[in-house]
Amino acid sequence: MTSKNQQESGGGGYQLLDSGEEEKLERFGNFVLARPDPQALWEKRLPESVWKNADAWFARTGKVGKWHMRETLLKEWPIEFGGFTFLIRPTSFKHVGLFPEQRSNWEWLSEKLQTKNYKPQTRILNLFAYTGGATLACAQAGAEVVHVDASKPVVGWAKENAQLSGLSAKPIRWIVDDVLAFVEREVKRGNRYDGIIMDPPAFGHGPKDELWKIEEHFLPLMKKCEELLSDNPLFFLMSGYASGYSSLVFSQNLMPIRQRFGGSIEHGELTIEEEGGERLLPCGIFARWSNK
Repeated sequence: MTSKNQQESGGGGYQLLDSGEEEKLERFGNFVLARPDPQALWEKRLPESVWKNADAWFARTGKVGKWHMRETLLKEWPIEFGGFTFLIRPTSFKHVGLFPEQRSNWEWLSEKLQTKNYKPQTRILNLFAYTGGATLACAQAGAEVVHVDASKPVVGWAKENAQLSGLSAKPIRWIVDDVLAFVEREVKRGNRYDGIIMDPPAFGHGPKDELWKIEEHFLPLMKKCEELLSDNPLFFLMSGYASGYSSLVFSQNLMPIRQRFGGSIEHGELTIEEEGGERLLPCGIFARWSNK
């Protein structure tokens, strides 16, 4: 098992312009946004005048947050990133529909799928799939993808990204469901997958208000996912943004899969490289198993 630090330099339609004092300044296409980031516990590099010139900024008062936008900012706009087109849409949770640090995971998925040679079609399950970056990467590489998220608006957003990226005709099933309930039904149906991807949140709710708490539901989910793997799977990828756990936790949950199928595990931090290349902003953790 190895630990790996993944670095993402801002390219295409995205750049991390600056970070510090628990904030980050980012360019998405033609617009610059400032929003909180508790990991950026250092001094800002750019002068405050640059930060104040942002097209939008997210500010919190207590536990409540709100975007403040200049009149020039669009409600939504597309950008090119990682070989795909994403619709950027600032939300009330400070997110915008894109996690740039995931780009290296998309490239890893594409590499694993392009080296497959044991079957003509590979089936992938993407859980907590959000706006679909991993789904698009797998579909572009030729896989059949089942995309599952509890939020109907977010699944609709992912469909828009697929259409903008020229992938709407690919074999993607868009599922709005509670992840654990869906996986349990898939086990009973006898369905199997050659790769599983998940990005579990710390806390959330399903479409019927089903409760998700990572400390209670993650282990049962992993057990069921192990049952969904095919006889010759390619990979299992996990990432986390705000779970508060070490990447070791995720990697050690992949050990039963390695014992069963062989292969290797790697884990570490997801980061974004700041403009200038001197600093990396931590953006979460990952762990991934592959059979080669």
